[in-house]
Amino acid sequence: MIPAPAQRASILVEALPYIRRFAGRTVVVKYGGNALAGTSEHDALAEFATDIVLMRLVGMRPVVVHGGGPQISDLMQRLGKHSEFRNGLRVTDAETVDIARMVLIGQVNPQIVSAINVHGDFAVGVSGEDGGLIRASARDPELGFVGDVVSVNPTVLHRLLDDEFIPVVATVGVDADGQAYNINADTVAGEVAAALGAEKLIYLTDIEGLRRDVDDAASLIRQTTPDELEQLIETGVIAGGMIPKVTSCIGAVRRGVRRAHILDGRIEHALLLELFTDDGVGTMVYAPAPSVGSEH
Repeated sequence: MIPAPAQRASILVEALPYIRRFAGRTVVVKYGGNALAGTSEHDALAEFATDIVLMRLVGMRPVVVHGGGPQISDLMQRLGKHSEFRNGLRVTDAETVDIARMVLIGQVNPQIVSAINVHGDFAVGVSGEDGGLIRASARDPELGFVGDVVSVNPTVLHRLLDDEFIPVVATVGVDADGQAYNINADTVAGEVAAALGAEKLIYLTDIEGLRRDVDDAASLIRQTTPDELEQLIETGVIAGGMIPKVTSCIGAVRRGVRRAHILDGRIEHALLLELFTDDGVGTMVYAPAPSVGSEH
């Protein structure tokens, strides 16, 4: 049902203080490969692109960091190569890292860039290999070319943002010898947000947020702190593939990112609902302060 004019006006008025608050602020958005490979891929990506462009047009400085795990697995399967995972991380031999680079830099990144640029010449695709953006090292010899982030040099991102572009970052990094590594995109998003001094770090994924009981939708955690999240990891409430995402939120908030959010990318315009409405959606992580209200 289309809102009546008065309702539309009310929505815009509700958004105004948030538009003022976030003008000129950097927001890092991690768009997951699972969200991109969702039930209505074209519509979901088009809506995401619209949200990102609207953020840019109201004065925010969005940076997109993307994954591509399902797309990498799909190409590996088509090439007759088996995907092996250990503790949620893909074992990456020399052939697999080439496949990952092909998918992330050659497929997923241009997809997102093109979707954003339907609305104007805003987006520029980069990878961690460009301008020394992401320096990496091997995480574990048994995992092959799976990398950890050693450092982030945000110079190229600052320049793009200052020129009013939207950087779209593929999460491939290199070591000092130029060897490429596939890096967990959740981890990269947190490191990039911290390096940029971002106002917000937002994860768009295929779940509604964090739950205290994974089987109980009513146990959705609306607001939480790094300390509480660490306890939930220790007790096994948060496990598996959510650990890198949550660990990244914890690290980013403790290093100065003001808020981190885990949102359901399947919800229409989830970004706008979180940023520009009083209620918001999903789970928000914040550093405790003497007085914390419902601000999001």
